[in-house]
Amino acid sequence: MRLDDEQESSNFEIQRGGGMGRGFGGGGGGGNLLGLLLPLIGSKFGCWGIAIVVVLMLVMGGGGGLGSLLGGLTGGGTSMSPQQQTQQADPGELTDIQRISLKVLGSTERRWEDIFAANGSQYPAPTLVFYDRNGMSGCGAAQSAMGPFYCPADQKIYIDTTFFNDMKNKMGIPGDFPIGYVIAHEVGHHIQTITGTANKVRQAQQRASQEEGNALQVRMELQADCYAGVWAARDTNLMEPGDMEEGLRAAHQIGDDTLMKAAGRRPVESMFTHGSAEQRMAWLKRGLQTGNPASCDTFSQDL
Repeated sequence: MRLDDEQESSNFEIQRGGGMGRGFGGGGGGGNLLGLLLPLIGSKFGCWGIAIVVVLMLVMGGGGGLGSLLGGLTGGGTSMSPQQQTQQADPGELTDIQRISLKVLGSTERRWEDIFAANGSQYPAPTLVFYDRNGMSGCGAAQSAMGPFYCPADQKIYIDTTFFNDMKNKMGIPGDFPIGYVIAHEVGHHIQTITGTANKVRQAQQRASQEEGNALQVRMELQADCYAGVWAARDTNLMEPGDMEEGLRAAHQIGDDTLMKAAGRRPVESMFTHGSAEQRMAWLKRGLQTGNPASCDTFSQDL
């Protein structure tokens, strides 16, 4: 992406004093539970959380490692609640990755402001919160194992400062456009929140079976992918040759079937919470090709 001349967003915070956070205690046997836990992780922490859990499980050597990790995510182990200090940082203190992230966020603000203005409304931009390993959000604890996520309670996006290095080195997703894809996807969830889509889906999920609820969540995630594509399509100054291919490769790597296979599990569609690799690539590409948010209605179209 061409970001040199892009203006950074001022809508950001930095949380300091991460400390240890919640402990990763717990028993073994996580490998046997993975098929049940992936949907839970996905619906609560997002696709990036699933990807990080899978990678950590493989690094730790299988099910026992996953069980130890999930002890921290599901309440096992000891809990330490460090004092979090949220503050604006001096621009000179920002890292290169943080600057790239803020340039992407600034670009999404300008593109969505245009879209909302064309419909006679104002776009309330989200805030991007950087934290290191452990933080706090309006939705509860923020931990690096969750990956980037959007919290509708405070309308903020939370990103561990080390995530993008892990995405490149551990998840096999290199390049700069995937950074834009990650942030624009979470902005997509913000769009769903401020337009009322997210609330309608949550209400429908409360009345639905687990399988039906997962299917609704898939449509939510695919729409956010499509919205990410809309952003990129409308900011052609940023796009360089190969960017679309980088984004599609990233979408493939975080498809539910890809992640389940990486964890040594047979993909089961009824347990998907974010969509298959093929679906994620298709909806990202649809947004990239149309640049029209109206084309992202995953709730009335076949996936």
